[in-house]
Amino acid sequence: MNALLADYLPLAIFIGVAAVIGIVLLVAPFLVAYKSPDAEKLSAYECGFVAFDDARMKFDVRFYLVAILFIIFDLEVAFLFPWAVAFRDIGAVGFWSMMVFLGVLTVGFVYEWKKGALEWD
Repeated sequence: MNALLADYLPLAIFIGVAAVIGIVLLVAPFLVAYKSPDAEKLSAYECGFVAFDDARMKFDVRFYLVAILFIIFDLEVAFLFPWAVAFRDIGAVGFWSMMVFLGVLTVGFVYEWKKGALEWD
């Protein structure tokens, strides 16, 4: 019985240290955060306009354009993970097809950049 407890002692220490670190990281921001809310900090910033206002108001399309561009390039990374995992098995055809895919995305990114889709002016 004593040997069994000795075998699990490192695991118990690891769980205890992880729990202490987790609790400290959850409590620390509340203790050290600078608290001075103002109108600018409390305003809606996710979509660029007040969320609960007239539904027929004009809004800036650039926020949605940037969100769509983010999704496109995020999906690029999602396609790279399985490709990288199976890289040894796919051979030259898989490698060059991914290079074509990345080339098309790079050309699209350069086109968006030159058109000014990423500018906030």
